[in-house]
Amino acid sequence: MAIKQLKFFQMNNLPIRYKLIIMFLLISILPSIGLGLLIDYTVERIVGRQVNENTIQLIGKVNRSLEFYVSNMQNMTYLIAFDPGVKQFLQRSSGGEAGADDEYTMRKFLQGFTTLYSEIAGIMVVNGKGEYISNELYARSDRTLTEESWYKAAVNSKGIFKIVGKPSGRNITSHANYTEDEVISVARAILNPETQQVEGVVLIDLKLRVIAEAVKDVRLGKTGYLLVIDNDGSHIYSPAKPIIRDIPKEWTLEGGAGSFAKTVQGEELQFIYRKSTFTDWTTVGVFSTKESALEVQEIRFYVISFVFFLSLLSIAAAIYLAYSMSRPINQLMSFMQKAESGDMTIRYWGEREDEVGQLGRSFNTMLAQVNRLLLLTELQGKQKREAELRSLQAHIKPHFLYNTLDTIHWMARNKGAEDVAEVVQSLSRLFRIGLSKGNDIIPLSDEIEHIQSYLTIQKTRYKDKLNYTLDVEDDVRHLYVLKLLLQPIVENAIYHGIKERRGPGHIAITAKAEDGSLLLRISDDGKGMTPEKLTGLRQAIAGSVVTQTDGMDSADNRKEWQGQGYGIQNVQARIQLTFGERYGMAIDSEEGVGTTVTIVHPILKDITG
Repeated sequence: MAIKQLKFFQMNNLPIRYKLIIMFLLISILPSIGLGLLIDYTVERIVGRQVNENTIQLIGKVNRSLEFYVSNMQNMTYLIAFDPGVKQFLQRSSGGEAGADDEYTMRKFLQGFTTLYSEIAGIMVVNGKGEYISNELYARSDRTLTEESWYKAAVNSKGIFKIVGKPSGRNITSHANYTEDEVISVARAILNPETQQVEGVVLIDLKLRVIAEAVKDVRLGKTGYLLVIDNDGSHIYSPAKPIIRDIPKEWTLEGGAGSFAKTVQGEELQFIYRKSTFTDWTTVGVFSTKESALEVQEIRFYVISFVFFLSLLSIAAAIYLAYSMSRPINQLMSFMQKAESGDMTIRYWGEREDEVGQLGRSFNTMLAQVNRLLLLTELQGKQKREAELRSLQAHIKPHFLYNTLDTIHWMARNKGAEDVAEVVQSLSRLFRIGLSKGNDIIPLSDEIEHIQSYLTIQKTRYKDKLNYTLDVEDDVRHLYVLKLLLQPIVENAIYHGIKERRGPGHIAITAKAEDGSLLLRISDDGKGMTPEKLTGLRQAIAGSVVTQTDGMDSADNRKEWQGQGYGIQNVQARIQLTFGERYGMAIDSEEGVGTTVTIVHPILKDITG
């Protein structure tokens, strides 16, 4: 947490032009980078999806082309089975006979298919005895053809067209001597319509050249290609130099279509496949993911270039704007530094109407006001020195007065007039402490001595009607207080409390420290006040003026409590003006019981406190 705060404060300490540059760069560059990343992510997904969709469409076209050729061969098997000559040939297995002319006619019939469809490598019709008729194919040996795997597969299919696959290890060859990788065989058993017994099998060899022509021109990127595999995973067609020769069985192509990625010899390859429900062949597209990302990389290059040039432009604009905005602020700051060093004649000269211009004009106004205040302070200093001189001259008379009182005090003692001497001495102390060498804050002990002198004089006047006690804790006597705090309150207690009650009265003065403050409490058992008068006095002390109170004659009663509270208001105002509103007085009173005034004063341990 401390480290974060330290970094934050270091950021605050940067010059404003650097903050503006950082702000402009964050506003301009970060959105550009975010937009570039979003475009890159979106383009990559869209291009990848389009590549997959295009590849699947190409595979679909190839599958339809292959299905077209295989469908033609299926139709040929039906046409051949319906031929009368072929039917007659197949019936040999059940005892029928055919002449040489019939076989010649059948060969010419089959030759017509191979002439019309160049993709057919050969056609053979085999009956139940193993006899066959073909113009391109013939048996390698005397072994009966009914034992061939392709013949048995056709018989097991019960008349359903079947793709046998490549002619591997069969007892048939052709005049053109096609290899196993050049043709693919299909077969269909011909059934007797009445007995549903197999009378023979039609075998057709399809040249793989037509499959290659349908597939080889399809290119997926620079090195991608298509391959065709059968249901067992054997290759029907693959290019001359494939990236991967065989697709392992563990890479099972689940479902009719899909895609997956594999790493082959350190290269990431993408496989997309679709299976033909008619041929049961699966066409697989194989290409490198790097090639599929070429378009993405090209778009990414343009996006990065755009973000780069935009960033350069943003940096230039940020620097220009930051310096253009911070230049007048720095200029104004230099003016303030000169004014701080004492040059009050400096002024801001500018015609800007923005905040900087307003601040500059306010700066000029402030300097003019400061100059006026300096002149006023200088004038007041002169006036103060003159006043101090007049005050010094005026103090001569009070000093002369209490010096004369002191002389009278000793003369009275010499004559034996002790009571007169005590009053004169108390009056002398009263004047001396009241002057206090011009200090407004005096020790509490002096304030107690002052109020004790005042009470001595009043006791001489009121005799037994006035009694008083002073209870000051020793640990607060050394504290300092405002001068003449107690005398106005004690005077108020005598004239409005003790004087108006029947019989002798008592005033108790206490001083103690409590809750971090000095508490001075003056209590009397005099006449007290009615609630209305107490409210009026409290409002007067708080500064409010009560014009009328319920049940009172406003003019007479206002005069009464205003005269009663003038000295108290003065004490309250002096305390709060000096120490704040936290300190001051609280008054409690009850008619016929008495009044208590509590002064809350700050604890001052020295005269500077």
